Formats: sequence, structure tokens, C-alpha cells
Amino acid sequence: MALGTFREMTTYLFVKFIHIVSSVVLVGTGFGSAFYMFCTLRSKDVAGQALVVPLVVRADWWFTTPAGVIQPLTGFALAWMAGFPLTASWLATSIGLYLVAGACWIPVVWLQLQMSAMAKEAVRKGTALPDRYWKFGRWWAALGYPAFAAMLVIFYLMVNKPSFGA
Repeated sequence: MALGTFREMTTYLFVKFIHIVSSVVLVGTGFGSAFYMFCTLRSKDVAGQALVVPLVVRADWWFTTPAGVIQPLTGFALAWMAGFPLTASWLATSIGLYLVAGACWIPVVWLQLQMSAMAKEAVRKGTALPDRYWKFGRWWAALGYPAFAAMLVIFYLMVNKPSFGA
């Protein structure tokens, strides 16, 4: 679809605005939550874990999840409206990286839910956090790095739209 009319352009720019804002929410909330969770994990404070981890879970449900759904919907709409084939190297790579980030994020959500429950239980019982909690924390961090790196590369690809490959 060619973006020739004012109405088409206005629709395109509105969808692009939603796409950009949702990407900021997705990456910003993810990075902010990761920062607080990472700092809290390093503190080893049980009460801190019981406070921060549930808030990170809540931020994921309230902000990251909706933005994560909006991103592909608006992205595919923009590609269609602008006439970009999904096979364009920058776009196909972006889609692949988004799937990688999602594949990392889904287990992270599960880990956070488990860690939240363990932290609340430890505070309730007045005990230390189990070794499993710290193991889950290491997995949480290990999955977060590639997901965040993938999102940064996606930003680069979206802005620059480089052509590469055969």
C-alpha cells in the first residue's frame, strides 16, 4: 500500500507512534526492572527480595506484556503499510531477534514468579532463601543479557534498515 493520501500518512504515523512508544515501554520497563532486580539480588537481603521481585513481576504483567504484544502487531502493520517485504534482511533479522528475546523472556517470567513465592515464604517463615532461589537468579540474569542485546540490535535495525546478505 502506497502512503500517498493524507489519511494513509496519518494512519501510518499514528501506528508508528504507538510502535515507538510501546518499544520504549518494553525495553525501558525491562531494563529498569532488571536493574532493580539485579541490585536486589546482589544485596542478598531476604526482605528486599520479597519486596522487589513481586514488583518486577507486576511490571512485567502491566507494562512489558502489553507492549510485547503491541510491538509485533504494529510492526507488521507498519511493514505492510510501507510496503516492506518481511523477507527484507533487516526486517527478517529483527523478527528473528524478537523471537529470541521472547524465548528468553518467557522463562524469565516463570523464574520471577517462582522467586517471588520463595522470597515471600522465606520472609513469612523468617528463614534464609533456599539455594534454588539463587540458582534461579543466575538463570534469570543469564537469560536477560541476550534478550536485552537482541532488543538493542533490533533498535539499530529499525532505525538504519541496512541491507545485508545475498
